[in-house]
Amino acid sequence: MRLKGNTILVTGGGSGIGRGLAEALHAEGNQVVISGRRMAVLEQTAAANPGMKAEALDIASGESIQRFAALVKQKYPALNVVIHNAGIMRPEALAKGEVADAEAIITTNLLGPIRLTAALLPWLVAKPEAAIMTVSSGLAFVPLSMTPTYCATKAAIHSYTQSLRYQLRETPVQVIELIPPYVQTELMGPGQAKDPNAMPLKEFIAETMQILKQSPGITEICVERVLRLRQAEANGNYDAFFKQFNEWAAASHVEL
Repeated sequence: MRLKGNTILVTGGGSGIGRGLAEALHAEGNQVVISGRRMAVLEQTAAANPGMKAEALDIASGESIQRFAALVKQKYPALNVVIHNAGIMRPEALAKGEVADAEAIITTNLLGPIRLTAALLPWLVAKPEAAIMTVSSGLAFVPLSMTPTYCATKAAIHSYTQSLRYQLRETPVQVIELIPPYVQTELMGPGQAKDPNAMPLKEFIAETMQILKQSPGITEICVERVLRLRQAEANGNYDAFFKQFNEWAAASHVEL
């Protein structure tokens, strides 16, 4: 993925990792379009970055995605990069037998990127140079038991990304997976943004951008702090690590 001269869409671009990526890519000389449900937040982000654009998108709505895809094709004909960042994360007590949160998480985190990719892919494959970046999580590889559906959707995004990359191997579309660790954002509330156990957002964005600059053809972006999760199974100690990881999370009362 080249880092200059693109027109880039970042879903969930008004806060957290999405905003960090949008601002870093904007600073590199790209036209960046951020989207999300909270238009006031998007407009504040765009105003802080002159030239950045903001468009409303409800990633959980198939109809909204279709309208949005038609809009961006008309307003931003040079669009050639899509970053699927929008997502939600909620704790679940599975013994309660409730599924409302699980359904919302699946619709937003998994169906959303699939639907938006389907709506834009015929457009992107016609570009001479294009890219799709999905955002999974280290929790795709070692799940956090308190957020089971979130972890499952991120594992599904990892699998989907691999298949998408293979199917598009003879097209101009590069498919990249960004695999974040636990980062200081408000994904699970204000406590996460202040948690010293989480990677500072600025450090995560800086390391991510450095990886992209050094390895423009990369398929997976893994900062150093996520490798213990990404490589847990390959290292042959998965069961012990899974138990240790989840016991640590429960004992530390981290506001994830």
